[in-house]
Amino acid sequence: MKTDYFETNVDLRYQDEVEGDLIVQVNQALEVLKTKYLRAWISYEGLQRIETWPVPMPALREALLNAVVHEDYASGAPIQISVYPDKLLIWNPGELPLDWTVQRLLSKHASIPFNPDVASVFFRAGMIESWGRGIERILEACREAHTPAPDLRYEHTGLWVEFRFLPEHTVATTPEVTGEVERLVLALGKRMSRAQIQQALSLRHEDHFRANYLVPALRRGLVEMTIPDMPKSSRQQYRLTTKGEALRAKLTKDKRT
Repeated sequence: MKTDYFETNVDLRYQDEVEGDLIVQVNQALEVLKTKYLRAWISYEGLQRIETWPVPMPALREALLNAVVHEDYASGAPIQISVYPDKLLIWNPGELPLDWTVQRLLSKHASIPFNPDVASVFFRAGMIESWGRGIERILEACREAHTPAPDLRYEHTGLWVEFRFLPEHTVATTPEVTGEVERLVLALGKRMSRAQIQQALSLRHEDHFRANYLVPALRRGLVEMTIPDMPKSSRQQYRLTTKGEALRAKLTKDKRT
C-alpha cells in the first residue's frame, strides 16, 4: 500500500509504503495518514480538545478496508493513496462484478467481494460487515461529519474513491515558514542525512523532528531528497532547494543587520 503527497499532479513531495499483513497495512496506513499527511482542524468544547479531520476517520477506514477486500492482487499493483492540499484519493486495482456500475455501488446491493477469503478474515476480525454496506457506511460517516460525499469513478484498471476537503481543511500550497523550519534551513549543510540534521539541531526525538522540522520543510519546497524515488533508502540525504538557499541567504542577512 503506497501513500504519496502531491502539491500538484506532477509535483510529488514525499511518499511512504506500508508493508505487512493486510490488517496491519490498514492500521498503519491510517496512522501514517493522521501523523504525516493530514491536518486536523482543532476546536474546543469547554476544556475538551476536538480534532476534526478533512476526511472523517470512520469513512477513511472503511474506504481502505473496501480497497483491501476488493483489490486484484494478481495485478501486482498496490493500493495507492494520493494526498493533495485539497483532496485525498484512493485507487485499488480490481473489477466490479459483471454488469455492475458505480450507481449500483451507491445503492443497496449484495455483498460480492472480489476476494471472499480476505473478506472472511476481516469479517471474523470484526473489522467489516458481511452485508455489502461499505459504501453506505462511508456516506453515512461523511453525512454525520458534514463533509462532502466521496466521488467514485470506475475504470477498467480499478476503482477511484476521491474525498474533497472543505475550505477550512485545505492545506495552503505555500504554508507558513515556522521558526523550526528556519532553524533547519540554517543548519542544513550541502547534503546531510536525517540523523545528521537532527544532531545538528540537538533534537533527540525523531518523530518530533519529522513532524515539526523535516516534513514542513519538504512541503514548503525548501528541502528536497537526494533520492526522491526511494524515500526510505538508507542512503537518503537532504539538501536545500534553490528556494531554500534563497531563504537561508535572507535569514543570514537578517541576523547580520
